[in-house]
Order: sequence, then C-alpha cells, then structure tokens
Amino acid sequence: MRVFSERIKELREEKGLSMVALGKIIDVGSSTICSWENNQHDIKGDQLILLARFFGVSTDYLLGLEND
Repeated sequence: MRVFSERIKELREEKGLSMVALGKIIDVGSSTICSWENNQHDIKGDQLILLARFFGVSTDYLLGLEND
C-alpha cells in the first residue's frame, strides 16, 4: 500500500496538519498516522472512509486505484 502511504502524507501536508491533528480529527493516535505514512500497517475500512470524506477524495484514490 505504498501509494496509500504517499497520498495520505501528501494530503495531510497540503492541509497543513500535523500527525497529531489528523489523528484527533479521525480519532486515532499520531502513532497510527505515522505507521500508515511509513507503510507499516494497513488501514481499517471505517478509518479509510473517514479519511476520504475529510480530504474530499475517494477511497479508490487513497488506495491508488484511481488518480483523480
């Protein structure tokens, strides 16, 4: 899920959010955000949906199945 790791970090930085701030928004710890961005753990479906809604992108985009 390398594409997911890259996209989540890019979207977070575009919004000017720290890992801590994003974690608070979707109710996970900053260590979870860090592990996603470093491609160490997979994301759960409900968390993926929350991220997609927050960033205004599709889950397919986050997972690298589409490019827009």
